Amino acid sequence: MGSIRAQHDEYSLRFAAALNQLENLRMMKEMEPTVSSRIKEDMYLVIVDGFQLLSEWTGRVWEQSAWKFSRPTTELSPFDTDRSKDVSDYEKVVRCNYTAVERKAMVELISYIKGVGNMMERVDTRVADAIWESLHAQVQDFVQNKITLMLRTTFKKKKELAWILTEMRTVAADWMGNPSYAESNHASSKSSKEENGKPSISFRSRAAAPTAAQLHCLQYLIHELVSGGAPKKAGGFFSAVDSEIPSGNLRQFENFFNRLAFFPHILDYRATLAHLTDVGFLWFREFYLETSRVIQFPIECSLPWMLVEHVLQSQDVGLLESILMPFDIYNDSADYALRVLKQRFLYDEIEAEVDLCFDQLVFKLSEQMFSHYKSLAASKMLDIGFLTTVENREKYAVFPKRYDHLFHVRRVKLLGRSINLAGLIRQRMNKMFRENLDFLLERFESQDLCAVVELQRLVEILELTHELLSEHVKMDPFNLMMSEMTETISLVSFSGRVATQVFVELQNDFFPNFILCTTTQRFVRSSKPFQRPIRRPSVPYCDPSFLCGNNDLNEAHGTFTELHSKFFGLPHMFAVLKLVGSRSLPWLVHALLDYLSQKVSSLETGVEELRGLMPKAITIPPHDEGVEGNLKHFVEQLQWATNFDIRKQMLQGLKEIGSIIFWMSLLDTAMRETETVRFIQVVPWLGVVPNKAGQLQQLLCDDNFSPLVSLFKNATNEILKNPDCLNSKAFVSMSKQAEVADILYMNNLQTGSVLDYTLKFLVAVLVRSRERWDFPSKSGLIEITVSKEYHRIYSAIQFVHSTNSVEADSFLEQYGDAVAWGGCTILYLLGQQLRFELLDFTYHVLAVAEAEALLLSTASLAEKSKSGHHTLEVAAFLENGKKARRLNSHVFSLLRAQSPHMDKLASMIKQNGTVLQHFKLPVTPSLLSRLALRDSGDDTTTDGASGTTDTQALTMPANLA
Repeated sequence: MGSIRAQHDEYSLRFAAALNQLENLRMMKEMEPTVSSRIKEDMYLVIVDGFQLLSEWTGRVWEQSAWKFSRPTTELSPFDTDRSKDVSDYEKVVRCNYTAVERKAMVELISYIKGVGNMMERVDTRVADAIWESLHAQVQDFVQNKITLMLRTTFKKKKELAWILTEMRTVAADWMGNPSYAESNHASSKSSKEENGKPSISFRSRAAAPTAAQLHCLQYLIHELVSGGAPKKAGGFFSAVDSEIPSGNLRQFENFFNRLAFFPHILDYRATLAHLTDVGFLWFREFYLETSRVIQFPIECSLPWMLVEHVLQSQDVGLLESILMPFDIYNDSADYALRVLKQRFLYDEIEAEVDLCFDQLVFKLSEQMFSHYKSLAASKMLDIGFLTTVENREKYAVFPKRYDHLFHVRRVKLLGRSINLAGLIRQRMNKMFRENLDFLLERFESQDLCAVVELQRLVEILELTHELLSEHVKMDPFNLMMSEMTETISLVSFSGRVATQVFVELQNDFFPNFILCTTTQRFVRSSKPFQRPIRRPSVPYCDPSFLCGNNDLNEAHGTFTELHSKFFGLPHMFAVLKLVGSRSLPWLVHALLDYLSQKVSSLETGVEELRGLMPKAITIPPHDEGVEGNLKHFVEQLQWATNFDIRKQMLQGLKEIGSIIFWMSLLDTAMRETETVRFIQVVPWLGVVPNKAGQLQQLLCDDNFSPLVSLFKNATNEILKNPDCLNSKAFVSMSKQAEVADILYMNNLQTGSVLDYTLKFLVAVLVRSRERWDFPSKSGLIEITVSKEYHRIYSAIQFVHSTNSVEADSFLEQYGDAVAWGGCTILYLLGQQLRFELLDFTYHVLAVAEAEALLLSTASLAEKSKSGHHTLEVAAFLENGKKARRLNSHVFSLLRAQSPHMDKLASMIKQNGTVLQHFKLPVTPSLLSRLALRDSGDDTTTDGASGTTDTQALTMPANLA
């Protein structure tokens, strides 16, 4: 193959150079006849050499095919062990008989044959004149110059032979416009001295090739001249020893006779090329069909498809450009079956195989292209830090392949049809992208919500793949395909496939079975789930090309997504926000708020039941009883909160409410960050800047427009001043669109908060059933002992789970911090935060412990610490209580910052239930008589400062926020 490659390269250069000289000759107005003749002669010789090369190469293919057919292989392996255990005779000579090297050489040689043939065929009309003129010159040179010389010298006295030469001149000589014709006739009557000279007869070269009849007559006359009608001899009629013709003239006749035999093939240019490049014999196998007694062999046994499949499976990127060449075998065999064999059934068999093979080619080629560009996109998205630390990072590199040529093939000639390969690849690619998106969504639907990061990453890789492929193939927009697969393309479709799956996971698995950790701001799956996880469909079959392209890149990206598969946090929320989109996000928020309303409604029954179990009065012990005394007192009085029937359902309801609130806060954080980036990009065009008070204001240009509108208006005015402006309406419309864009972006600069909207919605839900939650005091004052408001119920629940350290740990494993978020949010929105912090049982015990710690001296504290100041039970309770108080304070501070209730701080509820604003309650003895006082009069009377403080705390309005 090395010599053939060298011959191909050398001939391609010679052909291009000769053709270039011929084109330059046509463009030049004046050229010397000798130079013109030489250029055309060179073109003719190059074409003759091309015919010889094609004949030699096609002969080698014939020879190899014959050698393979005559020597079947002995190393056998059936192509399909399920269908056949035996190897057919045709497999022995074709499928099993060609090695990988031989298949590659066969593809290259067929590519060279077809490539050179197509190169020569494309210039048929451009070189026709040069060929005809060269043939005309050769014939006229022989019949006008050489024969004339022979007639005046050798054949002057041989009348019979001279007559034949004269007939040859009569048949083939072109005397039209020959200025030397009259002079040559006059020269025949001159002296013998002049006759012995060499006449110089010039003739005009014309693009008038000799006809087939002329060529046949010349060959016949030469034969008659040389042989004299004698029978053919063994060495040929030019080898006669007793010939009357001198050896020099005989050699001239022999050379011209051989050239005449080649001239018809040169004249029939296209037919000769078709014959020399015909490799259809490689497909025919009728003999083996008869011997094997089968109707047809599978395409795996067909030599053309074997070559195509070898190119697809080969790692040699240079062969990709020759992947369509083996299909010319089908073209040649079909043409031979129709035109030569005249067998329609053979053509039908070839056509059926071609349809199947070409479909397989488009399918497999599209898969390879998709996998290659998918791997390239996944490789580009790998983290640079990962690549610098990992060993053997070369396996993550994707080397380029020569697909560019195939993307631009729009006309493939196949059995007389013109097929748009690029269009078929584009259709297949669009289908594969949709199938890939559908696979990714099915994969997400078969996993929990933590897999949303993996889905986002795979979608980003697919989007980058689409961007890389769009540089070569015009494909459908990725957003359109994404909308189709997520079912959000309709104008009335607001709940897409991703949004629906997210809500289903949140409702059925996430909120019930995940617990919240406020410190890390993450949700993790509980070790003690409240209910069994939902039954999901099985994970679909994972094709490497549908993930990241290949197994190495799948492993690399899988390492990243594995880090986010065990929790749900802010990265997952960004993924949800991007995948759900602005169109389906309102539906998701609305669905979650409806779910929140249902959970709040389901808690009302539990609150009423607990209120019914509460004793008539829950007294608060004095500080004198100490920490252990207070703890024991509350434990005895709060037994009703320990053993009620729907305790788990109550806690689970608070947990899910708190989870929803925190989930909304994560969503709000993600949305604000996304909107901040958009805000930074937009405000320079709108002229928006902050003022001294920190509020946004718009600085307009001199024409009282924003910078965006001013820019487009000024550009439009300058363009309209130009009288050569062809489409002025388009620029006017552009400036108006800038005004519309300015209005739209200004209205969307300061968007609302999802968390704020959620809290307002929860307030509205609580207001509808406030009598079940609030249960205000009839006197309008805080009831310390007999209060049955919600904050007392939640205080009891919090106290119970802080008492036992083992139960507290189990409580955190099962419910996490979400119960505090749910309970404190309801407290805050009901306006009971300060009452809760004032009268909470756990806070009271902590206050007693802190007071004791302040009163104890350093020495006595050291002695008590040596002897054990608190028991393990009390110490565990204090630790759990401090954790609960810190968490509650964090929740209240976030809610206060997000939704402040400043308008309720100085209001109270009258006896009839109406709210009185800005009321200052007087301190009177009659009012103090209603308060629950201590038994000892000394206990109620303290110093002035502390007494005033106690009175003000006890007479705080009942509707404090």
